[in-house]
Amino acid sequence: MSVLRTKPVEQSMADSEEPEFKLKRSLSALDLIVFGVGVVIGAGIFTLTGRAAHDVAGPGIVLSFVAAAICCALAAMCYAEFASTVPVSGSAYTFSYSSLGEIFAWIIGWDLILEMFLGASVVAQGWSAYLGVLFENLGFSIPESIGYGGVVDVPSIVLVVVLGVLITLGIKESLRVNLVLVALKLFVVLFVIIAGIQFISTENYHPFIPPAQATETTTGLTQPLLQALAGVEPSTFGWGGVVAGAALVFFAFIGFDVVATTAEETRNPQRDLPIGIIGSLIICTILYCAVSVVVTGMVSYDKLDPEAALANAFTAHGEDWMATVISAGAVAGLTTVVLTLMIGGSRVIFAMSRDHLLPVALAKVHPTFRTPWVITALVTVVVALVAGLTPVGVLEEMVNIGTLSAFVLVSVGVLVLRRKRPDLPRSFKVPWMPVLPLVSAAICLYLMLNLSVETWLRFVVWLVLGFVVYFGYSMRRSRLAEKW
Repeated sequence: MSVLRTKPVEQSMADSEEPEFKLKRSLSALDLIVFGVGVVIGAGIFTLTGRAAHDVAGPGIVLSFVAAAICCALAAMCYAEFASTVPVSGSAYTFSYSSLGEIFAWIIGWDLILEMFLGASVVAQGWSAYLGVLFENLGFSIPESIGYGGVVDVPSIVLVVVLGVLITLGIKESLRVNLVLVALKLFVVLFVIIAGIQFISTENYHPFIPPAQATETTTGLTQPLLQALAGVEPSTFGWGGVVAGAALVFFAFIGFDVVATTAEETRNPQRDLPIGIIGSLIICTILYCAVSVVVTGMVSYDKLDPEAALANAFTAHGEDWMATVISAGAVAGLTTVVLTLMIGGSRVIFAMSRDHLLPVALAKVHPTFRTPWVITALVTVVVALVAGLTPVGVLEEMVNIGTLSAFVLVSVGVLVLRRKRPDLPRSFKVPWMPVLPLVSAAICLYLMLNLSVETWLRFVVWLVLGFVVYFGYSMRRSRLAEKW
């Protein structure tokens, strides 16, 4: 049995049409754009912008966002080509199965489970924190023992359970709720931008790129792997700070890849998936750049509060009521992020179960709703328990390394599939092959090297556990094993 056996694109397409695994096709390009914006725009737009400007880039953070967007666009184009060529649930997992082989597909699927399960749990806890702030601003309070950071984070558990029920009822129904929340989130973001313009002082943009400064180096497990291996000394501000800022805010864009997991529920995937992936990325880039221009113009970068820069920027101008508006926007924003990550995670497991790499019983589709209800229930229980009972804040970087590893293999996989199957119809093609996919893979690998040694060690442990499951269970039970 070969661990490098590949699953033909034609077989992946045929599997998606089997009656017991067939999902309901109901999504349009607009649904996918809303889906992408819903998962990308989260609390980061209210917090990450100020922290990056204050700590590493100054007003030049807007250039960091542009640079990060360009990097993401390279990976997005690779996803768009794959999604239009292999419009099947599973995203990077399915793409790798068709190009690189089963072992790589398993690694990516295993990483995506980590990304989406842990990501949904972390964001659910963040949602609980913002809900507590919003309630306090409105004159209410959540008891400490059952609120954010308490013995049991009840609000995050309730959120996950409600969203799990909604996802079970149907993808279209889920995205209707998502559309309302995304509209509310965008309204708040645009309102903040427009309201903040009147407080901008051009003096705060000077210097636009502050002089470079040496920073205190970290040691041990908390230092970046690149620093540990090559002895690279970190610095802030200057053009190096702009690059460091791009590495930091890159993670504000993570999530557009989740759009590809809805391929089997899209009415015209060959056309609509590239539009959804690239369209959502463009909208998010514009909003991030606008917010960064406003917040660094309202308050000098060295006086920004790294923890709540946007809210405190308005407080500095005597507009305390804006903190309530921003909290409401964050609550709506994080709801859509949890929703889309749970949908994405359930679809990846669905694809892996249908291929028998995980128990096939998990892939059972509800006869009425045409959704993978068993998997959705599993995802809901796991995410709710992790969010409600576990202090997962220290594991946030695990979401990033799982995502970036998927980006690397998708970028390489596009090259391999283009070479192995040039005959496949592609409604979208990555331009300037093979340069752009190689640049995309190199950038994502560089960003992975900037994550801490501690994160890499945890990642290795997760991979080792995945290999134990694969060689102990999945390899012999795979659908493709019958043909080898």
